[in-house]
Amino acid sequence: MQRIFSPFASLVFSAALLTGGSAAARAAAPPAAVPQPTDTIVIRLPNQAVLTLMVRDAAQLRELKKYQLDSLTSRLAGYINQAEAAARSGTNAQVTMEFYPDKDRPGQNLPEQIRVTSHKPVPGQSAASNRVEVLLEKKFGMVVNLDKNNGTRPRAAADRADRQAKRDSIRQTAYENQNGKSFLVVDVGVSGFVNQKAYVTAAGQPEAVDLRTLGSRYVNIGLDYRIRLGGKHSPLRLNIGPEFAFNNYMLNGNDKWVNANGRTDVVREADAGRQYQKTKLATSSVNLPLMLNLRLHDSHYKPTFSIGVGGFVGYRLLTWTKLKYTADGDTKKDKDYNAYNMENLQYGLQGTLGFRNLTLFAKYNMNQLFKAGQGPDTQVVSFGVRLLGQ
Repeated sequence: MQRIFSPFASLVFSAALLTGGSAAARAAAPPAAVPQPTDTIVIRLPNQAVLTLMVRDAAQLRELKKYQLDSLTSRLAGYINQAEAAARSGTNAQVTMEFYPDKDRPGQNLPEQIRVTSHKPVPGQSAASNRVEVLLEKKFGMVVNLDKNNGTRPRAAADRADRQAKRDSIRQTAYENQNGKSFLVVDVGVSGFVNQKAYVTAAGQPEAVDLRTLGSRYVNIGLDYRIRLGGKHSPLRLNIGPEFAFNNYMLNGNDKWVNANGRTDVVREADAGRQYQKTKLATSSVNLPLMLNLRLHDSHYKPTFSIGVGGFVGYRLLTWTKLKYTADGDTKKDKDYNAYNMENLQYGLQGTLGFRNLTLFAKYNMNQLFKAGQGPDTQVVSFGVRLLGQ
């Protein structure tokens, strides 16, 4: 490797000066409305290896002369050898190693950090390209792509590998920087009654709440604050954040929710000429969940499997009923805002299960929906799919 780099250090420096001169000539022209694109130096070595330097402008390009490129390229060769050895002996598809030459040899204008990503060779296929990112004083970036297949792989395949390496690097950075950040969460599903206990209503009728499944919708919008447990590569997280949830309990048939005599009951409509299209009891609440989440990913840092378990506490905000029916040829909608004898405090268990970009959720209220003796004796379960916030 060292024989590849060291003889071309002066070539890199010369190319940098030439490109800097052309960029300066462009700068002397009248200013354009759109900023100039990134300057790029591409050096193709005799063994088909490719060295790419990218800078933002000519001034930044001229800063290259500050750095000892001979020493830098020699160190790169050694770092890449270490990463390749780790990839060959490791079990993962790729290995990323970080080096800090400026700390090892202070005062020599070496980069603060060098990150080397090496891919494990696949039997029967040519080796994937290494991707080396060099950060100089956290202001200047140099990307070195090494294609060591000696021309056995088509250039188009090498370009695809380079693009894949870039996408992997972006996903890896996003994965490692999730700690202490908030993400928007949107859940959509249905609600149902469980553990119902039959009792006699104030009208002397046995209570039997029959919900319309698809009409009893559940919607949740919240902020998921993630705390990583362990290092930046740990798959364990603690998730906490406020949620704003809506539950609809829509009845089947021609029944309706009635609040009278200190009780909330389900009764059949006495007027045979009135047919309900919708008759629901809706409630909104603010909840605070606490979840332990395990998230796994593949070698490209794409999500593969996740599971989360935990609990929540919440408080009821509003409750109302809505009736939609037809009378005298007109469609009417009646709304009534009332507490409907519901419990204010809520608490329970919840969990998530994800595979790739699909995440399912389930939520179980451990306390009763209504106050004791003042409504149906039942608990609530909600489940569905997470549309946003993997």
